[in-house]
Amino acid sequence: MEGRVVAAHGRQYVVELADGTLLPCFPRGKKSDVVCGDRVDIQRTSDDQGVIDTIQPRTSLLYRSNEIKQKLIAANVDQLLIVVATEPAFSDELITRALLAAESEEIDPLIVLNKCDLADRVPAARERLAVFAKLGYRVVELSALEHAEDLRPELYGVTSVLVGQSGMGKSTLVNALVPEANAATREISQALDSGKHTTTHATLYHLDPESQLIDSPGLQEFGLGHLDRQEIEHAFREFRPYLGQCRFRDCRHNREPDCALIAAVNTGKIDKTRFAAYHRIVGTQRQ
Repeated sequence: MEGRVVAAHGRQYVVELADGTLLPCFPRGKKSDVVCGDRVDIQRTSDDQGVIDTIQPRTSLLYRSNEIKQKLIAANVDQLLIVVATEPAFSDELITRALLAAESEEIDPLIVLNKCDLADRVPAARERLAVFAKLGYRVVELSALEHAEDLRPELYGVTSVLVGQSGMGKSTLVNALVPEANAATREISQALDSGKHTTTHATLYHLDPESQLIDSPGLQEFGLGHLDRQEIEHAFREFRPYLGQCRFRDCRHNREPDCALIAAVNTGKIDKTRFAAYHRIVGTQRQ
């Protein structure tokens, strides 16, 4: 049989079968890189349990990593929703890193500015997001408490994954878009035989037959240890027209003469804050 992973808890997974049945499953072997959103081939080992034989080829894999470990977030997603809010303060660098992860996997990103009912806070947040909007990244402004439905047209027909720092209102947004989310969560927790669903890596909800939404736990950092310097360069979309035009093929875009990126920064074609973020990020990466 085949199905789709809709939740994960340690080494136990909930697989949704074609008829909607939720079946707890374990991977074969000690190591597992199964993740929410994966399409998998399984075998039933009993009426209420199964084993995952293989992971079907993925169209995308969103994950973060540092020098020690990697954290898989979701697979087979079309769109990344980066949720920020007018308060508390959000991290520009986390947004940048999430965008780079999306670009590297050819996942379409969308920035969601939540809590826009706090009207006096909106201009400052909007100004901080302007650097991303100027690059063509879509920004949707809303209040999850009042008009979350404004986001629904952006979600139709695709599988989207939500990421964001704690406190940005991600859970409120999910509950507004998926009124039965709590019921679905309880059903998944029952299948896992666990009441502590908050430790789940990610959870997939159905918005309609054509659209899915994957919620992931709040995060405070987004490591990109799995990307090398060249991959990061290419993930900065505004860098691409200038890559390969530097005098030196292995140019690090630091102090080298005739660097095309530095020239673009000096003429205002590349934002200085984005260029500084690039150097901060590559400074911590494998070369």
